[in-house]
Amino acid sequence: MDSRKSYQKPGQSTVGPMIIIGSLFFIFGFVTWLNSLLIPYLRIACELTEVQSYLVTFAFYIAYLVMAPVSTWVLNKYGFKKGMSISLAIMAVGALLFIPAAYSRTYLIFLIGLFIMGGGLAILQTASNPYITILGPVETAARRISIMGICNKFAGAVAPIILGLFLNLGEADKLTQQVNSLSAEEYSTALDKVALAVVNPYIGIVAVLIILSIWISRANLPEVEGNEEETVDHHHASDGKTSIWQFPHVVLGMITLFLYVGVEVLAGDTIIAYGVSQGIALDDAKFFTGFTMVAMVVGYIVGIITIPKYIKQETALKLCGILGIAFTIGIVFTHGMTSLYFVALLGLANSLIWPAVWPLALKGVGKFTSAASGLLVMGIAGGAVIPLLYGQIAHYVGSHHAYWIALPCYLFILYYAIIGHKVGKKA
Repeated sequence: MDSRKSYQKPGQSTVGPMIIIGSLFFIFGFVTWLNSLLIPYLRIACELTEVQSYLVTFAFYIAYLVMAPVSTWVLNKYGFKKGMSISLAIMAVGALLFIPAAYSRTYLIFLIGLFIMGGGLAILQTASNPYITILGPVETAARRISIMGICNKFAGAVAPIILGLFLNLGEADKLTQQVNSLSAEEYSTALDKVALAVVNPYIGIVAVLIILSIWISRANLPEVEGNEEETVDHHHASDGKTSIWQFPHVVLGMITLFLYVGVEVLAGDTIIAYGVSQGIALDDAKFFTGFTMVAMVVGYIVGIITIPKYIKQETALKLCGILGIAFTIGIVFTHGMTSLYFVALLGLANSLIWPAVWPLALKGVGKFTSAASGLLVMGIAGGAVIPLLYGQIAHYVGSHHAYWIALPCYLFILYYAIIGHKVGKKA
């Protein structure tokens, strides 16, 4: 039984804090999975190569690697609650940059905006994930994170569809077919019109982020100090340790999250472009990310029902690794819509990896909880690297066979589920 310190006041319910944190998971899910539509859309609007278009995910997710140490400093200085408010304000600044980027049709400004939004999300993730993990018993942490995941992936399903209502996807598709029939001036004017379509939705995003920032700063949330997260058992587990790098299971957990986020972003952010490469119109393909998100939500629901009553968190992680291997093989050995459905099913394989890895990696770190959280959040940078490698491989062997890149990722995830999470832990 975990005797960790409670951050709830006597008689105070966890429902209120979970609703507030759930809204945050919805917001960063919405902002994150807009990228799946931005990749093919900006490829047209900014006249990019396939590899260049995947710099969208690189700029967004590399911010997690750069900002993770800053995130730990922000949370230690200002606390989790104020840190979350600050992170939302930073995200608003990043979204605001989309307006001059659209007017000038400058890809670099889009990328800077995405990097700043990713930086804000790094702080938000560093705060919200351990927050929801230690808000109750560790044995049910995967269930709570699964509930947060439903909020996140529901947002991911609707984000490309809502953005698609503002963007003239039909016109963008049509432009790719008319490039040879238009003069250079006509084509440039048409591209300007396509780019400007992102202005109104991102003004709305800026407004929502500012409102949320103010709301969180005034919300009745129990304050969590990461360095206080230490029980008697945890004290003995971390006794004599001077650095988070002395916890091998945390370092391996960070690598696992790096690979997991890479394949999660791969499944969500490439499926629209992959569908287009299979001859499907962009206006129809915008729904495909929703298929991946639905598959993840199904997995989350299974996790909520079965963990820990029927299966342990590490067992769920093993099953996810095995499914990921099977579905990856399915993608490359099938074609057309069947192959696309296997990409979507990666969402099911990915669903319980994040909820399972966090409690397994944080177990026994005691006073190093904030540092461990910051290190784990650095793993989110996998979303920058894996899709970019996919884009590079796709350039040479095609987008279909480039999905082989997911296989070693799922093999390592399976290793962490079986052995990796035990490395360095005292019996």
